[in-house]
Amino acid sequence: MVRFFFFGFAAVFAILACRDSAAQIPQSSPKQTSSASIDKSTTDRSVAPQVAEAEAAIVKSDWKTAETKLDAWLTTRPNDARALFDAGYVADAQNRTDDAAALYRRATEAHPKSFEAHLSLGLLLARQGKRSDARPYLEASTTLDPESDLGDAGLALKARAWRALAEIDKPGPDHPGDPAQASTELLEALKLSPETPADTLLAANLAESTGQLDAAEAAYRRLLGKDPGSEPANAGLAHVLIARKQYPEAETLLRAALAKSPDDPTLNAQLATVLAAQDKAEALPLLENLHTAHPQDTSITRMLADVEAQAGDAAASDKLYETLLVSRPDDIDLLVAHGQNLIRQLKYPQALAVFDKATRIDPSNGDGWSGLAFAASKTGQPTVVLHALTMRSKFLPEVASTYFLRATSYDTMHDKGNAISYYRQFLESADGKFPDQEWQAKQRLLLLEKKN
Repeated sequence: MVRFFFFGFAAVFAILACRDSAAQIPQSSPKQTSSASIDKSTTDRSVAPQVAEAEAAIVKSDWKTAETKLDAWLTTRPNDARALFDAGYVADAQNRTDDAAALYRRATEAHPKSFEAHLSLGLLLARQGKRSDARPYLEASTTLDPESDLGDAGLALKARAWRALAEIDKPGPDHPGDPAQASTELLEALKLSPETPADTLLAANLAESTGQLDAAEAAYRRLLGKDPGSEPANAGLAHVLIARKQYPEAETLLRAALAKSPDDPTLNAQLATVLAAQDKAEALPLLENLHTAHPQDTSITRMLADVEAQAGDAAASDKLYETLLVSRPDDIDLLVAHGQNLIRQLKYPQALAVFDKATRIDPSNGDGWSGLAFAASKTGQPTVVLHALTMRSKFLPEVASTYFLRATSYDTMHDKGNAISYYRQFLESADGKFPDQEWQAKQRLLLLEKKN
């Protein structure tokens, strides 16, 4: 399976690379899926005159006339597959999507081998976000042929079914998808019709979703070579560069893209990410403006809260985290960030409660145990400190600060042996980075060792 998966991607990119000069097929509206077959149907002598008149009206986009004639015909012939499809097409063209879906479905039941009805219903359901419902109709349409001989137009329609399946299987924020299957479906589409910019973008997205950053970058750059102003391609390439931590290059790319699309929220958010990663002061005002323009965007709010905390404004940062926690009270990352802000504001009892909640929700979160240990040390609870540090050590390595917290906790509990041991380990690992604590540790060692 893995071998086939990589072969699929290689084949997709090979075909794309060979078709740079191929003619582009415009991506028509889903409503127009079978307009070509409807146009030709008026010459079919087997069609009933009433249906032919309705189809002639459809060609003129005279939906009212077509609907009236089809409704009258279907009253006495409710299982006429052709008329059902035409009626669904008319409803679809008028954005009566539920009516259209019902009529298309009746058409597929009346004529199980109708390519047009299966494709139109599948595309409509996919457009509505009903991926699992759309799949069987789209898959069926890839095995069927149009009623009329449409030549290249018929192949293009079948390619649309494959492309729609690829979009369904593409990973998204609310579903994992199946990138291997999506790449296979895209390959099938490319066998039937020339490459489109959307194909290149989809191939790049699929490669990126599976960690094939080199392939993704190559596809994004090819698309930008044809259309330098493509926002999806610029955003995609920037995402790849950010993932590789190539921040200066990403910044150059994003500034150039924003010169053409200064209000694009995705590009601005990415630039803010890049600036924050480089500790550039521009990140904060940029994020503030983005947050003002998009107050409901949680990702922007999180970024702003993080940058404000790094800038030293823990109070402002914490207001944002508290707002986010209202709708996500058990979000472990938000709780830890909130607790850290409380510590920065010297609100140790409140921080202790927040970190306690965080570690109960996720006992494997090392940062939660670190915060709990520090807050407990500030509220005079050495046994809690030691328990938190023991739990932390299961997930994170010991560092100078944890040695110091252990030492002071044992010291408070009058456990001289452990206190001396951990003060020594702290001094060995501190290496002059914590002058105040190192002075304290040396003084305590002098007293404790003298008493021994």
